[in-house]
Amino acid sequence: MEGAVRVQILSQGISEVPSQYIQPPKNRPGSVTENIADLSCKHVPAVDLSSEKESVLPAIREACRDWGAFHVINHGVPTKLLDDLRRACFSFFNDFPMEDKLKYACNPNFAASEGYGSRLLVSSENETVLDWRDYFDHHTLPLSRRNPSAWPHFPPEYRELMANYSDEMKALVQRLLALMSESLGLKASCIEDAVGEFYQNITASYYPPCPRPDLTLGLQSHSDIGAITLLMQDNVGGLQVLKDGEWLLVDPLPNAILVLVADQTEIITNGQYKTCVHRAVTNASKARLSIATFHDPAKTVRISPVSDLLLFCTVCNKEEE
Repeated sequence: MEGAVRVQILSQGISEVPSQYIQPPKNRPGSVTENIADLSCKHVPAVDLSSEKESVLPAIREACRDWGAFHVINHGVPTKLLDDLRRACFSFFNDFPMEDKLKYACNPNFAASEGYGSRLLVSSENETVLDWRDYFDHHTLPLSRRNPSAWPHFPPEYRELMANYSDEMKALVQRLLALMSESLGLKASCIEDAVGEFYQNITASYYPPCPRPDLTLGLQSHSDIGAITLLMQDNVGGLQVLKDGEWLLVDPLPNAILVLVADQTEIITNGQYKTCVHRAVTNASKARLSIATFHDPAKTVRISPVSDLLLFCTVCNKEEE
């Protein structure tokens, strides 16, 4: 059982935050208004997957090259499943006694331990600074890792919803990686072949209201180490992406799923598609929930650039000379 105090408990009835949650001045988000959507002046692209492929491919190519992130709409994942899973995850964090939730606490002796915790990602610059969030991490794929008995049994539909969502996310990722491959002129299976069998984790993050959003971060700046991440937000918002040296808020888009290019895909595409650096800010008045589905390469796979893209870059360099 993880011994860390849950942020949800710390957040109750305080006007200041404990020192271990205060970010160094250079990392602080600055003034954050309650209506965070008003701060966005540029928008992460949205790609309609129901459109003709002739329009989808260039849209994905531009988004992956310029942003490393894009929303997908009309993606085929049932809206009811999205709503029900959001509701179940929020209910776990918000509606049940802490003593019951702690029965699913992470084991602090193992890295990336499955379960309920509060300390998952810590800045390499300052390991004493903590994120203002609680989370539940689920090991979902391959199926040999999936053990629903390690997931909450309350609310009662939680486990079935999480398993169904895992399967839907795998299908969507396979579709997206095929489109991303084709957008680079590669065969549809190219990136997925390079990744191998997916190691999928689903992390539900709960960000309690924070009295000092100007001093804290819900999740510190990072890029994801895997191949691709799919993120479902609620309507509160708080995710920021780094674009041209500027932090931009990602407005929640109803029923959309946010796609984040991760480190291994940047390698596989030889840098043509950029990993997305992102973070989460806190909110003074509202709790926020997000559900991130990480897809990492198989543990035995060695990741390297696709040979066709190495050849392409060699030709481009010769032309420039």
